[in-house]
Amino acid sequence: MSEIVLSLGPDPSKDLRAATNSPAGLTNLGATCYANSILQCLYMNKPFREGVFSVEPNVLKEQPVLDQLARLFAQLHGSKKAFVDSAPFIKTLELDNGVQQDSHEFLTLLFSLLERCLSCSNVTKARTIVQDLFRGSVSHVTTCLKCGKDSEASLKMEDFYELELNVKGLKSLDGSLDDYLSVEELRGDNRYYCESCATRVDATRSIKLRSLPAVLNFQLKRCVFLPKTTTKKKITSAFAFPGELDMGHRLSEHSQSELIYDLSAVLIHKGSAVNSGHYIAHIKDENTRQWWEFDDEHVSNLGVHPFGEGVSNCAAKSVQTEPVIHPSGSESVDAVAMGNHAGASQSKSSDSDIVDSVQTFSSSDAYMLMYILRHSNNGGEKAQIESGGINMENASCVDPQNGVSLPPYLCEEIKQLNSSYISDCEEYKAKKEFESNRITERRQEVRFIISEAPVQSLGELYFWISTDWLRHWADNVNPLIIDNHPIQCLHGKVPVSKVGNMKRLSAKAWTLLFSKYEGGPALAKDYYCTDCLFEVARSMVSADSYRDRRTTMKDLADAALAGKCLDGPLYYVSKTWLHQWIRRKNIDSPCEADAEPTASIRCPHGELKPEQAPGAKRVLVPESLWLFFYDTANDVKPDDPLVFSTFPLDSAPCAQCSAELTNEACSEDNRREIKLKQRQNHEKLASGKSIALFPLQRYYLLPTSWLSKWKTYVTASGKNASSAEPETLCNIIDVLKCEKHSGLLERPPGLIYKRNMIFQKSPNTDGLTIVTENDWKLFCEDWGGTVEKGISAEIEVSNCVGDESFLVSPEIPISEECMNAHDEANGEAESKRLVVKTSPEVCEDCIGERESCELMRKLNYCNEDICVCFVRGKEPPRSILEASGNIFEPDRRTSKRSKKTTFGNSINLNVSGSTSIYQLKMMIWESFGVFYCFPSPP
Repeated sequence: MSEIVLSLGPDPSKDLRAATNSPAGLTNLGATCYANSILQCLYMNKPFREGVFSVEPNVLKEQPVLDQLARLFAQLHGSKKAFVDSAPFIKTLELDNGVQQDSHEFLTLLFSLLERCLSCSNVTKARTIVQDLFRGSVSHVTTCLKCGKDSEASLKMEDFYELELNVKGLKSLDGSLDDYLSVEELRGDNRYYCESCATRVDATRSIKLRSLPAVLNFQLKRCVFLPKTTTKKKITSAFAFPGELDMGHRLSEHSQSELIYDLSAVLIHKGSAVNSGHYIAHIKDENTRQWWEFDDEHVSNLGVHPFGEGVSNCAAKSVQTEPVIHPSGSESVDAVAMGNHAGASQSKSSDSDIVDSVQTFSSSDAYMLMYILRHSNNGGEKAQIESGGINMENASCVDPQNGVSLPPYLCEEIKQLNSSYISDCEEYKAKKEFESNRITERRQEVRFIISEAPVQSLGELYFWISTDWLRHWADNVNPLIIDNHPIQCLHGKVPVSKVGNMKRLSAKAWTLLFSKYEGGPALAKDYYCTDCLFEVARSMVSADSYRDRRTTMKDLADAALAGKCLDGPLYYVSKTWLHQWIRRKNIDSPCEADAEPTASIRCPHGELKPEQAPGAKRVLVPESLWLFFYDTANDVKPDDPLVFSTFPLDSAPCAQCSAELTNEACSEDNRREIKLKQRQNHEKLASGKSIALFPLQRYYLLPTSWLSKWKTYVTASGKNASSAEPETLCNIIDVLKCEKHSGLLERPPGLIYKRNMIFQKSPNTDGLTIVTENDWKLFCEDWGGTVEKGISAEIEVSNCVGDESFLVSPEIPISEECMNAHDEANGEAESKRLVVKTSPEVCEDCIGERESCELMRKLNYCNEDICVCFVRGKEPPRSILEASGNIFEPDRRTSKRSKKTTFGNSINLNVSGSTSIYQLKMMIWESFGVFYCFPSPP
């Protein structure tokens, strides 16, 4: 049942919006939570939503971003689905779904784009809705402390759409605002040039709020730059903010009307690091006064508090309820500018002050705060900024929400989308009911057939049916036709050997099945096959006879292997074959392995192999056992006249094979002597011991790969004695020299001091190895080389800066004490450098050209597969480190105490030399289904 339902696809009704007054979510396309949170904040702002809906259709056609925003808002407004697809809007903005951005930067860029798009509208309030709702103004005031005048630049007003407040070292919004509006003193080298005083004077500088918008956004600067590490860190300290904020006393020119703001949205960045996290938004519905949590597709009701009822989470909680004083009279604006404003915890107020009770909230993840201006009529009349010149049409085919109706062109589109969605839900429901009914009918049919299937008496007519088909019929809603062919024998009847693959059905049950599903053939009770029955009986008798004979012969075979009872005519068989024949158990009839008891002792010429030949071990068996083997082989391969050869006791080994074996043995003895001589001549090279080197002594260079082959050859023994010989030295040496300059195409190995001696570093497989002059001459004699054509080398010890070479006698090893003494005698502290001089000299031009070509070949690859493994744990598994051995450092230390890592799945990715690291990262994320958010710092 569950598999059939799953085949119908996901149930669309599960995406149905819970209620008409419940907000809808937005789909996360990978890393678009930052955009979803901002879009939800804008949509839940009723005046802004009305402004977008009031834009003319012809303007929307010319502005695709504005058009998609209006359609997105319309779906959030009237769609019956619990979440809306944000892909069309994100695609129009050309945003990368896999790259997380900062929500503050996104909001700033979006406002700028919307202002440009809305400027094309003829509807007054729609054209300036962004400026009317979100734009305020500030000025940077510089005041001369000598004459008391403000600078001319102080009169310049600057627009803002959000106030960026410091969080580091501050605990509340009040403190951050005081810090933002605080006065900076300009003294000493930082003094200000006053035009009125015509000299540099002490002054003060501060920010003054000139006008405030209807929607006041506070951007909390939680990301700070650390100069020492050149990284950014998120400040996760708790930050308090009130549910109600009085901004009237913070304006530079006191407003006659109250400027009380109510908290309407909190944008939250989850996560303790700058480079990882997730954005969600807590937003208040201004009509119902309910708070909602918007987490992409998921929307949850929080009640009347921004962080839910009874929140115990330390990251976000209600702190306390405090009395807040709303002054009715005028206060000194200069006191605010100078940072002397008394906070909300003031204990004294004038008689005309109004004391309210305001809740304060605290969060360690709050990233942006949104406050909305409270109107004095408390919603009795719409403020001018809400309605203005916007004339919304009442002809709406979608129920209004929060007093907002959709324009007709969007209403019709939403109506079609809802109709299509309801149709999909009903279609899915109908399919599910249809399949459920079919399954119920099938279950009833299966129960009925099973109840009628038993045969009541032996004389009653019955039919045979395939068990596999019955199982298929019972498990599938649409079974295939009856197929009884698998239970038929070659004679078209029912064999006794397949009785376990069939079931017996009554005539009534068979008739019901056959009439509905057809097929067949019908196999009645008298359709049993007597021919197959007799064949089975004969096989059983034959098997019993074979087992008895084989048991007797096995005793003779054991005696033959033990060298006993060897009377009468004797015959050779393979000793290995006879051991295997004895070990075979539960044999009812001869098998293929019984056909060739003499195959391994027969030479290519058809005669008996010499016993010294590989695999030619044999044993003598008596004539009775031999005749049993012969009869068995004829039963297995009756048409093969050369089933095996017969070798009586007096059979002579093949003369030709014996001669070849003797010659090969002589050649092997010669090779063994030659290898022994070479191992003795080159004892240190053969054993892999390091050779001490001395300056002013001639050495020769040989390819390390050739030496490895030579060492394998001379040390091979037993089965590996026939290893391939190394190439001749003439060819090897010629390859090491460039044709153009006749220089050396490989650099000599590096040298190190070890135990007061000079040794060469372990050479690479493709590098060169230093050998002594004596070794070189002996190699030339044995492997076709010419002494004069060799690559000679000498070792020199010189200063790094080098006035003169410091040369040491070849008989005396160089010690560090000797070198230090020489340095002190010359009053120098330079270290010595070991140099290998070669003849011919190293051809750096050809080597550089070859390395460049090799590098280009490695970089210019195309359509190559790489394996990416998903590893959980502190250290990657050893198998991965070994597979990537040329990538990781050879001396890389790994923790022996690290926890055991576990392998996840692995994938192969097709990459080219032009694939960037960023593209590879996106490919890996997409392949492993990684859609976590990584915010960029503000």
